[in-house]
Amino acid sequence: ATVFLEFWKRRRAVLTYDWDLIDWEDEEEELRPQFEAKYSQVERVNPITGKPEPFQPFPDKLSRLMVSVSGIFFMISLVLTAVFAVVVYRLVAMEQFASFKWYFIKKYWQFATSGTGVCINFMIIMSLNVVYEKVAYLLTDLEHPRTESEWENSFALKMFLFQFVNLNSSIFYIAFFLGRFAGRPGKYNKLFNRWRLEECHPSGCLIDLCLQMGVIMVLKQMWNNFMELGYPLLQNWWSRRKMKKRGQSMENKISLPQWEKDWNLQPMNLHGLMDEYLEMVLQFGFTTIFVAAFPLAPLLALLNNIIEIRLDAYKFVTQWRRPMPARATDIGIWYGILEGIGVLAVITNAFVIAITSDYIPRFVYAYKYGPCTDQGYRQEKCLKGYVNSSLSVFDLSELGMGYSGYCRYRDYRAPPWSSTPYEFTLQFWHVLAARLAFIIVFEHLVFGIKSFIAYLIPDIPKDLCDRMRREKYLVQEMMYEAELEHLQRERKKNGKQYHHEWP
Repeated sequence: ATVFLEFWKRRRAVLTYDWDLIDWEDEEEELRPQFEAKYSQVERVNPITGKPEPFQPFPDKLSRLMVSVSGIFFMISLVLTAVFAVVVYRLVAMEQFASFKWYFIKKYWQFATSGTGVCINFMIIMSLNVVYEKVAYLLTDLEHPRTESEWENSFALKMFLFQFVNLNSSIFYIAFFLGRFAGRPGKYNKLFNRWRLEECHPSGCLIDLCLQMGVIMVLKQMWNNFMELGYPLLQNWWSRRKMKKRGQSMENKISLPQWEKDWNLQPMNLHGLMDEYLEMVLQFGFTTIFVAAFPLAPLLALLNNIIEIRLDAYKFVTQWRRPMPARATDIGIWYGILEGIGVLAVITNAFVIAITSDYIPRFVYAYKYGPCTDQGYRQEKCLKGYVNSSLSVFDLSELGMGYSGYCRYRDYRAPPWSSTPYEFTLQFWHVLAARLAFIIVFEHLVFGIKSFIAYLIPDIPKDLCDRMRREKYLVQEMMYEAELEHLQRERKKNGKQYHHEWP
């Protein structure tokens, strides 16, 4: 992620130079008409231009910002409520599938619960996305940004926050909360004292996380590709059909000019480029934040982007009107969002490896409790007996239902015949300490590598830097020659002796 962002900065510098936008500043932007209409009665002198212009007082700006932030938190809480509803569904479905009459469903009830939960969660995600866009428009217009770039940055940040939380909240739940508070046999925690909290698959929580990410990522990419190409195709077909119904079939036989054919295409959204950026940024998050749990995500993203390049080319050339061009020195707030995702990816992957996966418990067992203790690590031999060590014992007679004997469950708890039955063992605290230590070491190490890579890769290519310095030198030379020529004419006019010197 860091290498990608650093090379993007180099590419951005080249594009900015080629389009002659290096010296173009935001101060050259015009004020938004809505801003001028709202604050035309309050003016102050612009320190850049020296001219009076409408001004937004700080109390008004702060109050509008607070209302906008409150709206953002309300929408995020709505997402969390939807996630909680999906969690409740999984608890109810788990109980139903476990007692299903069909043997196949009864045998694989955990996969059935996870699969149906993911599909319902995806439908909720796509439904809420429609609401988020309208709310983001409303909140951004309420803030009354000064320029168009400020409006776009504010709108982009809201859309990213809404969709990022909407898309990843269920994934965070499965990665870090699923099965952590389920309790133990004989003392399971229940929601509303009715439904037993869900546990991870016997093979580990990574299976549930991988399934959740795979289904959401594949379905979302298919839906996005359909909306970008299939939807305009259907709209254009419908518009042509309506034109024929209006009796224009004879006119269609006549060769229409190209501009009229283009006008009949679908208009591009005024902020249509925002959707393209948002799709790529969310995909970037999928390929980095939980890549330790779903290593196939970068490959799926690569295949999708190879296809989407051609789909976008076909869409822009044949299905949409030509968009209006606009100048920009960079991609705006999106680069800061990408950097934030890179930082978040380090933290989440550290927690996924330490908490969600079995890497740390295996590591602790191999070096502390396994057959290779104090002998050095010898690969598979050192993990012999790991599964048995990771299971605890429960006395079935404690249920009071006439059962006898013992059963095993995943946890590090003392057996029922010990002095402290069902309390956490020393091995549990060793694993917990190792997990915390791994998170700290991993984060510091990877952040150090990130900073070192960012330092090694210059933001501007050397050849471009030389060209810019060369241009600056030539401009100084031209100024010197022009000033020298002017001084020479002045001295000849005044009859003074001419000397080659800087005036």
